[in-house]
Amino acid sequence: MTHPYFTKARHPRVLAHRGLVTAEGEDSGIWENSAAAFAAAHAAGAEYVETDCQVTADGDVVLFHDSTLERLVGDTRAVRDVRTRELREILSAHGGLLTVAEALDSFPDVRFNIDVKTPAAVDPLGPILVEHTHRVLVTSFSDASRRAAVSSVLRAGASLRPATSGGSRTIAGLRALSALRLSSARVLQGIDALQIPERHGALTVLTPALVRAAHRRGVEIHVWTVNDPADMRRLVAAGVDGIVSDRSDVALRTLS
Repeated sequence: MTHPYFTKARHPRVLAHRGLVTAEGEDSGIWENSAAAFAAAHAAGAEYVETDCQVTADGDVVLFHDSTLERLVGDTRAVRDVRTRELREILSAHGGLLTVAEALDSFPDVRFNIDVKTPAAVDPLGPILVEHTHRVLVTSFSDASRRAAVSSVLRAGASLRPATSGGSRTIAGLRALSALRLSSARVLQGIDALQIPERHGALTVLTPALVRAAHRRGVEIHVWTVNDPADMRRLVAAGVDGIVSDRSDVALRTLS
């Protein structure tokens, strides 16, 4: 049965990678994963937003990619050591900070693809997502964190689990099994999508055999991060179900 996260939406899917920051947005100081970036993606017509969560010193689950502030502001402190109020002040000139709960409330018709970046987010995510599982996909590079987050949501009382995307071990397992033409049923149990790069260094991750194996189990393939229109068209022609892009506006025009 197809998870509601994927129903009544465009296919191929366009996932706005950390929202949408155009050249004009950059000039205005807008950052990725900010309220303004999500609003721009929504205004461009994106039905799906890919984002990430960290936990502040106050225990708030916020939409933020990195574990520290260093890349964005040159501050080496970890997000977990920064109070939510201070983080809001930092982002106030860069599009605005959102907690996961605030994002879900602010964009009620957007489907969120949430990458769990820290195990500390697992328990608090449960009650936050419990009423939104029909429009949330939970993922993580760590399959353990992904499974724990899904369990947290179900413990909080959700009648429907969120959609999920397999982590690194799931992807490696499927790639090996598909190359050997062995059954992928066990490795893909409880998985709705695989979100992968086309290549990782010299390794080709996206192969025709992997796409076929995933599709046989009803699992979608989403490829990140794709910003060139020619690549978008080529990947969709190869059977990819979704494109994760920094330029969701371009992707939507290209794939419409």
